Amino acid sequence: MKRWYGKLLGFFAGAALLRGNPFLGAVIGVLIGHAFDTDWFKLRGDNPYAVLGLTLEATDAEVDQAYRRLMAQYHPDRVAQAAPDIRQQAETKAREINRAYDRIKTLRRR
Repeated sequence: MKRWYGKLLGFFAGAALLRGNPFLGAVIGVLIGHAFDTDWFKLRGDNPYAVLGLTLEATDAEVDQAYRRLMAQYHPDRVAQAAPDIRQQAETKAREINRAYDRIKTLRRR
């Protein structure tokens, strides 16, 4: 991530909050801003690559292949004659796979 605004906002917020020692406040603010910029506080379940069983270094062809493989396995039409709870699980998993694939494609267009 090449974000910088968390550090900048942290610098000014820290300096303003610790008026007795603005340098210390600015340093603490920059550290907290850096943590936000590098997604330290991001939820771990929000990784679309993990849903597809890939790493960040996966190529576009590997992403497409993993998507097709998982959709062939979990597509709701494959379990159309199964029990309702199994169909519901397949639909949920297919939505999760589609969401992850769309998110990866969106991130790679930037």
